[in-house]
Amino acid sequence: MRRKASLILLALAVFFAALSPLLRWYAFPRLAKVPANAYQAMVLEAKNATLLDYGTMTARTVPQVTIVQTLRGNVEASEEIERTAGRDVVVWDGLSYVQGPDGTMVSKVPERYIFDAHTQEPVHATGETVDGDPVRREGLEFKWPFLTQKRDYEYFDAQARLTAPIHYEGTRTFRGVTVYYFEQTIPWTRVPMPKTMPVTGITPETVARTGTTRWYTTVRRFWVEPLTGAPVYGEEIHREELRGGTLLGDRDKVTAFAGHVKMREDYIDHTVAQVTSHRTLVLLMTSHLPWGCLLLGGLLLSLSLCLEARGRRPGEPAPAEPADPGPVTA
Repeated sequence: MRRKASLILLALAVFFAALSPLLRWYAFPRLAKVPANAYQAMVLEAKNATLLDYGTMTARTVPQVTIVQTLRGNVEASEEIERTAGRDVVVWDGLSYVQGPDGTMVSKVPERYIFDAHTQEPVHATGETVDGDPVRREGLEFKWPFLTQKRDYEYFDAQARLTAPIHYEGTRTFRGVTVYYFEQTIPWTRVPMPKTMPVTGITPETVARTGTTRWYTTVRRFWVEPLTGAPVYGEEIHREELRGGTLLGDRDKVTAFAGHVKMREDYIDHTVAQVTSHRTLVLLMTSHLPWGCLLLGGLLLSLSLCLEARGRRPGEPAPAEPADPGPVTA
């Protein structure tokens, strides 16, 4: 009986020991992915910002500029792309809506971001756009990969339509969460005018005819939770200028927007709580379950060997042999 129990325990020990690396290196890369129907909204604010009054074409200081960013998963588009891509794909339809202190629209820029659900690498397909213009993204945008590493990444800038390094600047603690801090600087770059302008009758085409151009620079900062690859906080030191042309009269340039853009406090709390819950799930797959299976396998192996040793313990009396009946006589 002991020998049978020992073999059962040995088989279970081998099973759990083999399951440990399978969970970490096989199951996790296939199960960890961004859901295709994800939706999130983020509100950012720039207090005491500089904003251009398009009516007078003069810059003025305003108490606050608000940027509402939304990302909505497009399930139908992702399923259509998956048929030809041969992998799990996520399509995010995003919108960056900027409004002044009185609630009037300053600009709105839609974009479609297509990426691999597991690795967050861009997937190039029809519909990949920023403000209606086709683009070919390289590098990350919005989210880092699961198990983010301590290194620089390539990050796509939607304003400039270019990819530039975003540098790992160290490990920090943000609201009790261990994060990796990344920073990217985009130097002054000429960028397109938004297709939706705040003044009726002014379009990118009418501005282009005046010879006036739009320029932009920013310092972009992210605090990224490394297991999930999700930013828990982000901010930008953002500046835009209009330069040259007859639209500005005798001026060489005018500030269109300048401000330190930060996440609103209530959205910080919500994001930290959401990322913390997702972090627990990733930690379960990458650490708790694999190590738990390995330890359980070791415990079962010890019990199996213990039972086997007890089954063969020396000093036990040998089984009695039958007595010799002696010679048989007639």
